[in-house]
Amino acid sequence: MAKRRISLKDIALELGVSISTVSRGLRDHPDISDDLTAEIKALADLRNYSPNPMAMGLLKQRTKMIGVIVPDLVTHFFSSVISGIEEVAKEKGYFVLVSSSNESVSKERENIQNLMRARVEGFIVCLSQETADFSHFQQITESEIPLVFFDRVCLKDTVPTVVADSFEAARGITGHFFKNQARRIAYISGPEHLNISDERRLGYLKGLSDCGLEIFQEYLEQCDLSPESAAEAALRLLGLPNPPDAIFGINDTVVFAAMKEIRKSGLNVPKDIMLAGFTDEFHATVVHPMLTSVMHPTYEMGKVAAELFFELTENMQTPPRSVELKTKLVIRESSVR
Repeated sequence: MAKRRISLKDIALELGVSISTVSRGLRDHPDISDDLTAEIKALADLRNYSPNPMAMGLLKQRTKMIGVIVPDLVTHFFSSVISGIEEVAKEKGYFVLVSSSNESVSKERENIQNLMRARVEGFIVCLSQETADFSHFQQITESEIPLVFFDRVCLKDTVPTVVADSFEAARGITGHFFKNQARRIAYISGPEHLNISDERRLGYLKGLSDCGLEIFQEYLEQCDLSPESAAEAALRLLGLPNPPDAIFGINDTVVFAAMKEIRKSGLNVPKDIMLAGFTDEFHATVVHPMLTSVMHPTYEMGKVAAELFFELTENMQTPPRSVELKTKLVIRESSVR
């Protein structure tokens, strides 16, 4: 087994000081006393510490560039978030470099390395659907590089985050369906490890409880966020002895795929099955029937993410904040009988 690289965090824990103190001591920062600097360097030599190559370019100069990594560059959701980030960055005299993970964790890691080479000062990230191991992000935080997550998040104890109120939104959709006479309500979730999957599932379950409806596990489906996987999940629901009379999905793309399968089965939306989505993409208003969906404050989400980023650049010891933004259920034809 390969020996784990000694980190700044390891040295800081052994000396009982902060990571930033160790980092400054190794760079002969004037704020650190000569005695403590000598102690830090001696322990670093003893433990064979070598600087993390990931951080080298970032600590030496201010480039005024922020690396932004999103799952895709096609959907309005992410383009709107990026616009919000850019507004705040411009006010601060910063530029934004954007790259897409294409929902791939390997591509996400590659993006980080490429943006490092471009000398970004830090990152604002929405996780790919494959990201279940967060070690590449832990390496960033241990190197004291500013990092902020939005929407799909992790490491909330150490990294600032901005999310939407997924729990309450899913609870609201469930209640809306119930008010429109739905009694067999299903939810098509995404990968289990994503925070948005879990929060919306919990909101769905709470909504069923609020309405006095029994929970049936067969109405809880899962997909990998692709249209093909969503269609398969919808077909499993349609094939049940008592298929649902209402379905909502983790995002609009999932629901569009379900809508297609419902039509292919000869059923009608909303007469036979009501539908609702999340994110309220532009296509929600051009499909027929128009899709009920949860509108996210995407532009505001980008602005808040950027504000959290600049809080970090001013003080890396700032306790991580988690900001939750309110959503709005936009009711259209697909969920009203």
